[in-house]
Amino acid sequence: MSTTAVAPVSRRPQRPDPTGPIRITYVIDNLSRAGTETQLLALIRTLDRAKFEPTLILLDGENETSRALEPANCRVIRLGVTKLLSLSALRAAKRVRAQWRQHPPAIVQAYFLDSSYFAVALARRSGVPHVLRVRNNLGYWLTRKHRLLNRLMRPWVDLSLTNSETGRESLIRQDGLSPDRVMMIENGVDLDRFGDATPTFSGTVRVGCVANLRPIKNIDGLMRAARLVVERFPNVVFEVAGEGEERSKLEALKQELNLGERFVFRGRVDDVPQFLRSIDMAVLPSHSESLSNAILEYMAAGRAIVATDVGANAKLIQHGREGVIVLPGNDQMLADGIGTLLQNPASARGMARLARARVAAGYSRDAMRTKFEELYLRLANRPR
Repeated sequence: MSTTAVAPVSRRPQRPDPTGPIRITYVIDNLSRAGTETQLLALIRTLDRAKFEPTLILLDGENETSRALEPANCRVIRLGVTKLLSLSALRAAKRVRAQWRQHPPAIVQAYFLDSSYFAVALARRSGVPHVLRVRNNLGYWLTRKHRLLNRLMRPWVDLSLTNSETGRESLIRQDGLSPDRVMMIENGVDLDRFGDATPTFSGTVRVGCVANLRPIKNIDGLMRAARLVVERFPNVVFEVAGEGEERSKLEALKQELNLGERFVFRGRVDDVPQFLRSIDMAVLPSHSESLSNAILEYMAAGRAIVATDVGANAKLIQHGREGVIVLPGNDQMLADGIGTLLQNPASARGMARLARARVAAGYSRDAMRTKFEELYLRLANRPR
């Protein structure tokens, strides 16, 4: 549900209720099926409502996909802001500040750059006791302007959250954050959605990848590796589930490499577990990751995995045990890694079983939710 107006309030801000559920406001640009948004929605849906009262503010939130993904058990406020330096952004800020003065949250948690620029200073000026910021990537795309703005915003953020040790190190080293103001909470995956089907490696063997079609995901590198693989293995087909800005460029590369029906773009796939059940092994060829949701989903689905050595991949997948780790940006190594599993299906099935057991032991949605809830209770100075 959404709100379109805020009732007039007195000029004196209220204080968060010390006895009722802890009010938490999450601020993000839009909702999508990408990793960060998926993790946020999972957290909102599973929070203990006896202890926590979440509100979701969408800086924009007007597109069809975002509306369709809005959680049913949480108040949602769409601001319709597409440009921060605008009158609509100023009106939205006044509206949110009035809301926060009337129903003050104990915690504001902001995601992505624009939402952070909008919410962090506003939360401080509105008297919000605790301001958190989430960055679940390594900041590979940050410009000098954004790094400067991040540093200016730094004093107003109580705690920066990230989902991997690599991400934590990046925030400390590149953003100059104090180690005691950076916390890692790893992503979680819903195991029940993925079942426990064993890959067969019989007949047509399908190699799958779940990724947005963006340069950082290195789908072009996967295609060049696929060209090498299909020359050795005539029964292999590659499939990519995802959509994005590079689709036309990648389609052209597919023709150039003469991959034909051996490399298939599935487009946006709403049922990722079903897609993963349809493949025998999974690949993550990215140039950069923090803690990859795709890797967690591959593991939950019980699939043999080949992944590049970026972010937390090598922590999640022990080379030779739960999968194969290769150097990023090396098409030949990626092809060789895929070929190793194709040549040894029994070994690949064993790796898949170990990957499933590993993700079940340490990366469940319950584990993630518990860590967030413990953080919120600690910040609000309440017993668990």
